[in-house]
Amino acid sequence: MQLLLVFFLLLVLLPGGFPLDNTRRDTCMCGHPGIPGDPGHNGAPGRDGRDGVNGEKGDQGVIGLTGLTGQEGPKGSKGEPGEAGVAGMKGRRGENGERGWPGKMGPQGVPGPLGPKGDKGDLGLTGLQGVKGDEGPQGPEGQQGLTGPKGERGATGPIGPLGRPGYKGEIGPPGQKGSIGYKGEKGNRGEQGPKGNTGDTPIIPRGAFSVGLTEHSKFPPSNTAIHFDKIIYNEQQLYDPKSGRFTCSIAGVYYFTYHITVYSRNVKVALVKNGVQIVHTMDNYQGNEDQAAGGVVLHLDAGDKVWLQVAGGGLSNGLFADEDDDTTFSGFLIFST
Repeated sequence: MQLLLVFFLLLVLLPGGFPLDNTRRDTCMCGHPGIPGDPGHNGAPGRDGRDGVNGEKGDQGVIGLTGLTGQEGPKGSKGEPGEAGVAGMKGRRGENGERGWPGKMGPQGVPGPLGPKGDKGDLGLTGLQGVKGDEGPQGPEGQQGLTGPKGERGATGPIGPLGRPGYKGEIGPPGQKGSIGYKGEKGNRGEQGPKGNTGDTPIIPRGAFSVGLTEHSKFPPSNTAIHFDKIIYNEQQLYDPKSGRFTCSIAGVYYFTYHITVYSRNVKVALVKNGVQIVHTMDNYQGNEDQAAGGVVLHLDAGDKVWLQVAGGGLSNGLFADEDDDTTFSGFLIFST
């Protein structure tokens, strides 16, 4: 086809076309174009052209599908603390908790006005008379008493003039005992004598105790010795915590004292010697912790017993003790006789 096109162009471009006969050149006319021939064979491929200029960037494509999750990477190092966040809103009030145990009594309030006198109460039942104790053994004979104080010194008379010393005469027969003369001048100090033998060490009689109540022994029963089970001092073993009694081992004069913390009930106690109540102490409970105390000096013989007991029945045993409050009973020997 390309060849026919080329041939046709040549016929048109050349003037007069191809001369068929030189003798008839002036009278011949061009004929009609012939039928196009068959297309020729394809020519050899041309050389590759140069790379063109890069075109403009195209529009962003559609986002592809999400890929599969990769394997978990190693744990990174701890980052720095972030800034404190804004305080959240106040939460709702929680439900009330269970009611706790009653606390200790607070300080005593201001006394209120004196109320009207109440009616006289019914007379209580008379308690049973206690059994008389056995008579104790007779104590040993006491030691000799101390020497009384020295009397006041009389006034000294005037000293006469000192005469001249005479010659020493012979010793005459002893005369009658004269009256006491005036005190002479102090003589020169004599030579030190030899050291004497070591004397016996004096034995100082001792006897003391101090005991108290605990949470297990507070509010003791009445009309019997109170068992103080907290031993503060009892080196001579004079107080027996099982019987609640002090037993005298050395005759002499003793001092006994007790300090009571009163709580929740009235208190009426008595200090007893050999079954005889010697001292009484009473305190009416006023709705707060009270304090009561007592003391006495007694002469005891060896074997005498002393104890403290509740004397007012079951409603007068408010003797209290805990880790902060104490009720104590103490005694000691002042001097032996």
